[in-house]
Amino acid sequence: MTGTRRQAREWAIQMLTAADLNPPDDVHKFIEAFWEELASLDENEGRATAKGKLRAFAEERVTGVLAHLQEIDGVLVPLLDNWDLYRLGTVERCVLRMGVWELTNTDIPKPVVINEAIDLANWFSSPKSRTLVNAVLDKFAKQAGG
Repeated sequence: MTGTRRQAREWAIQMLTAADLNPPDDVHKFIEAFWEELASLDENEGRATAKGKLRAFAEERVTGVLAHLQEIDGVLVPLLDNWDLYRLGTVERCVLRMGVWELTNTDIPKPVVINEAIDLANWFSSPKSRTLVNAVLDKFAKQAGG
């Protein structure tokens, strides 16, 4: 199976969710442990192994979000319309964080970032998450000039 950016985003969300639930002391060791675990599963289940550009793509998102977590959360809180960030589900919170990071730190078209975030929320959480993720990221993209 050939990996895609979508797969890399799935790996990034898995890492960000784990980091949200149990913040790592050393992000690089945390990421390496994730890849080691994934590789052990790949051998047994025949799934694509993260290599090269896709691995770097996933790691860039994880390290970027974790390095700017307070700033990203500061952006998200006013967009949640009187909701506390920690009332959201962990997956939704992580998808929104990664979406904000991608919208502000990459040249990926805004509709692509938002669509990927919606799909990730739907895949890892529930179809109802789509609406929240779409609304928040769309509002942020418009405020950010797009």
